[in-house]
Amino acid sequence: MIDALGQPQSAVVLGGTSDLAGAIVQALVRRRCRSVVLAGRDEQRLAASAATASAAGAEHVSIVRFDALDVGDAARAVDDAFAAALDAAGGVDLVLLAVGVLSREREELDPARTAEVVTATYSWPATALTRAAALLREQGYGRIVVLSSVAAMRVRRQNFVYASAKAGLDTFSVGLSEALRGTGVAVQIVRPGRVPTKMTEGLPSAPMSSTPDAVADAVVAGLESGAPVIWVPPAARWAMGLARLVPQALWRRVPG
Repeated sequence: MIDALGQPQSAVVLGGTSDLAGAIVQALVRRRCRSVVLAGRDEQRLAASAATASAAGAEHVSIVRFDALDVGDAARAVDDAFAAALDAAGGVDLVLLAVGVLSREREELDPARTAEVVTATYSWPATALTRAAALLREQGYGRIVVLSSVAAMRVRRQNFVYASAKAGLDTFSVGLSEALRGTGVAVQIVRPGRVPTKMTEGLPSAPMSSTPDAVADAVVAGLESGAPVIWVPPAARWAMGLARLVPQALWRRVPG
């Protein structure tokens, strides 16, 4: 069960090879989380992430494989992850979703690539969250933490396919939070600025950037406070609020 400080004892991580997910898992394990299920596509990277979680202090670490391009398999992946968590800990305190594919400028000219980005960043996550929410609702408690992005708040030319998919996921998560109100299950949305990870390698620096550790610390603090939205850095909340007011003719000139 989640303790009095909002910290989980067991977690299911959808996107278990993500650098951000890895930092969050380590931060949780350093506190009270003892059971972790890591779900993802690459078996070798999952094994490496599992070893890292174990070294940080996790007592039970399991692996579940899925392909985020296979939307029809999303419910099965969630079911398998929950089954592993139930075997190890008797319940699921936290579902962390960290799934997505970043589009690069000019990739939107490739219809197949656009389909991949939208499927992996919106369609698969939304389907998986729907199943996870149903299972947590049956359980009667739990948290869902969704890694969104400040990119979802105001779409830019450089990554508009990815940003539009994140915007869809962000909006879906807000709606899911409302649908779960009063059930004992809460949804929290994390909106970080650009974070240096494998996914963003090679991209220039951008305003409101952060780090994996800063995101992890913010998530831990957000679990304690119960904040529905977690901005990283906190100033991004005000910056993106102002960004929405900027005319498009000016917005396209903003660097980053």
